[in-house]
Amino acid sequence: MAHDDRVTLPSFPTLESLPAADNPSLVAPPVAAALAGWPGAARVAVVDIDPELADTAAMSEAYDIPMTASGNCVVVAGSRAGDERIAACVVRADTRADVNTLVRKMLDVRKASFLPMDRAVVETGMEYGGITPLGLPPGWRVLVHEALLDEPVVVVGSGVRRSKLLLPGPLLADLPGAEVVPDLGR
Repeated sequence: MAHDDRVTLPSFPTLESLPAADNPSLVAPPVAAALAGWPGAARVAVVDIDPELADTAAMSEAYDIPMTASGNCVVVAGSRAGDERIAACVVRADTRADVNTLVRKMLDVRKASFLPMDRAVVETGMEYGGITPLGLPPGWRVLVHEALLDEPVVVVGSGVRRSKLLLPGPLLADLPGAEVVPDLGR
């Protein structure tokens, strides 16, 4: 995909933004594939970071990024009548996903819990600490905390720990399969 130079990439002063779609080596393969087929990709940047700083609190402190501008992606699962239901929940980093009430009801399951880390890594093709809502397996729901849509720039994982994606908050609503949920984060 050719980068349209008329599009201003989202950025933070402490990070160097590159067009994500033009730099597939900086993201996990499923993320690169999703970017290649998504019209919103022209407005997504990728930034190199120290992998030791991939966890949100460390990254926010090291790169002077407000917690309100970071979206954490957690994978939640539950089942009903033998039918497993999985959702990736993207919540503002200064909140936690309301798994036990809201997500459980949305999945229509009796009990919802975080997908085990090793399984989440295998099924997404992404690294732990880098799982992102772009490039997830088909059939997974993508629940987006409505509060993130108000942020001019949101930082999310890139599928790997050595980089992050930056995108305009409102663009999260346009992610493939995204469902915007008020009060997803508490």
